[in-house]
Amino acid sequence: MTAASAPTQTTVIGWDLGGVHVKAARVCDGRVETVVQAPCRLWRGLPALDETFSQLPDWARTSADHVVTMTGELTDCFSDRADGVAQLAGWAGANLTGSVRIYGGRAGLLAPDSARAAAADIASANWHATAALVGRHRGEALLVDIGSTTADLIPVVGGRPAATGYSDAERLETGELVYTGVVRSHPIALADHAPFRGRRTRLMAETFATMADVYRVTGDLADGADQQQSADGKGKSLAESEIRLARLIGRDHGEGTPADWRALAAHFAEAQLRPLHDAAALLLSRADLPPDAPVVVCGAGRFLAERLAARLGRPAVALTDLIADRVSPAGADWASTCGPAVAVALLAR
Repeated sequence: MTAASAPTQTTVIGWDLGGVHVKAARVCDGRVETVVQAPCRLWRGLPALDETFSQLPDWARTSADHVVTMTGELTDCFSDRADGVAQLAGWAGANLTGSVRIYGGRAGLLAPDSARAAAADIASANWHATAALVGRHRGEALLVDIGSTTADLIPVVGGRPAATGYSDAERLETGELVYTGVVRSHPIALADHAPFRGRRTRLMAETFATMADVYRVTGDLADGADQQQSADGKGKSLAESEIRLARLIGRDHGEGTPADWRALAAHFAEAQLRPLHDAAALLLSRADLPPDAPVVVCGAGRFLAERLAARLGRPAVALTDLIADRVSPAGADWASTCGPAVAVALLAR
């Protein structure tokens, strides 16, 4: 395995190349100056990544020390994860100007041409970067990063990531990866029934709505957090989200009141919190995590991570608070949502 050569640039741009979003963070002299997230239809192939890249702010295409982590290698346009890692690393090497290094988690920073051989270390290792950054500020903690699609729950022990699993498959087994998020997940993956006006109703097994609709109705989802097309291709107003939720129980919008739809949304929100609570409780039962270890929260679903910490009786500490002295106001808005991109940039030096 070949280590990447040391960079000479003082500007670092951290990248997280995902299957539905591209995230980038610009760090100058150790300070996070700005962060961006943009949708990317990577399942259509690498040309989609070219399209997204062309639409990013100009700073993303300038010469810098580029450090790349990824989750997009599991996208079904690739034959397998190794192929995805190799193609994404190759794309980064060919399109990013300046030095390019690939984040290999436990293997360190690698040259793009070493990526295929180190695919098992590189694939979906963005969680490792965020946990490593947390470890620089907290010796013991449970990182809970709830994104648009998945949730990472990573023990930090002795200032280092201490996950039992490493690959997606291993972390699904250990509870360190819970495949649910606050935007793209479907309510029917979380429950097969719901209460409505005093009766229990089965759900229609269709993708009529997403959790973005749920959290728009509950008022939790931040503006701009949902960058994906809605389930029916229509708008994202409160009423349109209520219409989509109503379809899940075979109802038209006019058959319920705003309070009815809020109650239905709250049911799905609770259904999403339960598996996260079970996973976190298991991890916090480890002997190496002390009872006062905080829950460090980040991601588009930070609000849900904070709710989880309260249910666990643990203090919630925002990732952005840990690095507050290194984040400019312009970079703060997206720094939590784009934690891995911020992390690989700050870890690079």
